[in-house]
Amino acid sequence: MAFSNPESDDGEVMSEINMIPLIDVMLVLLIVFMITVPVMTHSVNVNLPQAATEPLREPPETIRLSVNAEGQLHWNQTPITQTELEERLAQIAPLDPQPAVHIRGDKAVRYEHVASAMAAVQRAGIRKLAFVTEP
Repeated sequence: MAFSNPESDDGEVMSEINMIPLIDVMLVLLIVFMITVPVMTHSVNVNLPQAATEPLREPPETIRLSVNAEGQLHWNQTPITQTELEERLAQIAPLDPQPAVHIRGDKAVRYEHVASAMAAVQRAGIRKLAFVTEP
């Protein structure tokens, strides 16, 4: 902001910053911080209980079950039959934690092949089933 200087009659503009409002703001902020900092650092002493911790278990490897366009099943890229699928699912069902089963169905496959694979997963008692699609 520019103001005219009343001491000089030549009409020059005063180009100095008025520091008084800036100093007032700085002092108010200083007082606010002096009051709030002790309140923030004040804490209540509490005796917290000790807990025994167990190491986290790593989740089991995810099973990738694929159904190609001809209806053939693949367990992690290994071709299997429907009976082999049911046997393998029965082996992994009692594991704790259970691995997740991700089903990839080909776009051209008949739905009955994917549905039979889903039914086998359900009959085995596996709770984590997901479909994998392309975005």
